[in-house]
Parts: sequence; structure tokens; C-alpha cells
Amino acid sequence: MSERKHVLSVLVENKPGVLCRVAGLISRRGFNIESLSVGPTEDPTMSRMTAVVQADDVAFEQITKQLHKLISVYKISDLTNDAAIERQLVLFKVSAAPERRSEIIEIANIFRAKIVDVGKNSLTIEATGDDEKIKGLEDLFRAYGIKEIVRTGKIALSRNAKE
Repeated sequence: MSERKHVLSVLVENKPGVLCRVAGLISRRGFNIESLSVGPTEDPTMSRMTAVVQADDVAFEQITKQLHKLISVYKISDLTNDAAIERQLVLFKVSAAPERRSEIIEIANIFRAKIVDVGKNSLTIEATGDDEKIKGLEDLFRAYGIKEIVRTGKIALSRNAKE
């Protein structure tokens, strides 16, 4: 059985130490968390964690069984095969000589990205989207020289069709 990326949405208590316990449980089993995002939900006593983990299906099932045993975990959803909306935020700092700025701005506009800072020799661009969009932007900006990239972890919600 081959490994693949699994997208896990975990509803947990919004208390200190919960993130550490969940991440520790996954990492102690030898799995790398490729992406992790956490924040409060509509209920301030709860947080939603979205984790992307590379594992085969059997190992992933073991991870979810162990997570269910944690007192602070209320609900676990595997969004890997579900119709889900997935997004991440990324900031690109791109080398931008004044004579090439218009090209970079045009690329940003095509991808509905925003210029959030202008430096003497760089532009900082903010973009949100799925993996494909972010990868496409990154590939295009590499031709100009990317000075820095920072991205959030993936966030995901199941589509309304499940309601």
C-alpha cells in the first residue's frame, strides 16, 4: 500500500496544550505533518485543526483511532476523498527591477493576487488558493527570482452537499 497525502480536520477544545498533544501523537508515530493550521471556530471554546499527513491508509487509520482517544478531541473528519474546499495563503517576495514590475503585477492580477508591499527591488504579493494555483504562481515568479516565500497551512471544510 502506498503513502499519500491525507487531509484531516479535527475539532478540539480551545485550550493550551491541545495542539502539542495532537501534533505529538502524530509525530511520535513517525509521520511528518506537512501542513498544520489551527484557529478558533464559531464557538470560542472550540478550535479546528487542519493537518496534512503523508501516510498509507492503514497507518492513517491508526492515527485517527489514537486521536479519538484524546479527551480534548471532539470530532475527526477525513477530507482526503471528500468534496472539500481547500485553501492556503502565501506571501511571495519577488525580485522586481522597476522595468519588470508591470509584468509581475500582470501575473498577480491574472491569479487574483494582491500586491501588499513595494520595495526598491522587490514586490510582495499575497495570494490565496488551492495547491494548483499556488504552485502555478510560484512557477511563474521563479523566473523573476523569489527572495522569500511564506505560507500558511492548508485549511479545509467539507462542501455543503454533506448537510
